[in-house]
Amino acid sequence: MTRILKIAAAQSGPIARTESRAEVVDRLILQLRAAERQECDLVVFTECALTAFFPHWWIESEEELDAWFELEMPSHSTQPLFDEAKRLGIAFHLGFAELAWENGQKRRFNASLLVDQQGAVIGKHRKIHLPGHEDHRPQNPFQNLEQRYFEVGNLGFNTWPMLGGIVGMCICNDRRWPETYRVLALGGAELILLGYNTPDHIPEHPQLDRHVGFQHQLCMQAGAYQNGCWVVAVAKAGVEEGVSQIGLTSIIAPSGEIVAQSRTLADELVVYACDLDEACAYRELFNFSKNRQVQYYGPIVDRAGIELPRDGGVVSPTSRKVLGAEN
Repeated sequence: MTRILKIAAAQSGPIARTESRAEVVDRLILQLRAAERQECDLVVFTECALTAFFPHWWIESEEELDAWFELEMPSHSTQPLFDEAKRLGIAFHLGFAELAWENGQKRRFNASLLVDQQGAVIGKHRKIHLPGHEDHRPQNPFQNLEQRYFEVGNLGFNTWPMLGGIVGMCICNDRRWPETYRVLALGGAELILLGYNTPDHIPEHPQLDRHVGFQHQLCMQAGAYQNGCWVVAVAKAGVEEGVSQIGLTSIIAPSGEIVAQSRTLADELVVYACDLDEACAYRELFNFSKNRQVQYYGPIVDRAGIELPRDGGVVSPTSRKVLGAEN
């Protein structure tokens, strides 16, 4: 007996800075309804799906910054999305900026939710690998101030039973780190859901621009294959407030193959019937419990940076700088 989930990856086109939550939610509801017409079980929305991607702007006012965050979920403006999903009997994944009060302290996270077919929240992820910078760089055509506006997620990489399988989440830059997929796979993840806002230009390293699309796909295809899982990655695409962002919303099989992908930079549904049992052959092939040699993996968790060999050899200052090695 196969376990087939029909998944709709709901790519978002640009969201204007002036567009209200209600207007964006209306767009998401239209995608939900289109997914229901195609008999989908699950809709995956993108990172920070409710607003324009505000980390691209320098914001000094605390009040203005807070306005981009959600104090509760569902909120008054997002309740219609939850209600419609419940009415249609469709589960969904939603990325949003979360303002949380923990132990009397205001905290801000880049977060995502997993919502079941009854409209109940069953899982939350807070982005762990934050890209960008904290300092003001007005000389750049745009900024990525995630390290200024968000804290490193404090929930870890978790998995949840859902729709007959095991589901995990990560967000945007999390997808570029192999540890993300392996920890989720060790939690049993057969399906990993994520959203991203990825520009096609890197201001600090423009020589890498030509690789942006390739590397976006590469890390996810490798993660899917090496961990025997499906990966569904959903873009905020197109030119948003002057920032050009890639599309390439993708559904990737445990083989590492991209089996479905977006064709536009606008609101678009990418639909595919994913057989979760396709992961079985790859799980058997790698056989983690038998073949992982954890006694040799210590440096992955014991150190964050590079430590060069201590065999008396000479390492040039240039090599040391390029490697980012510790002294």
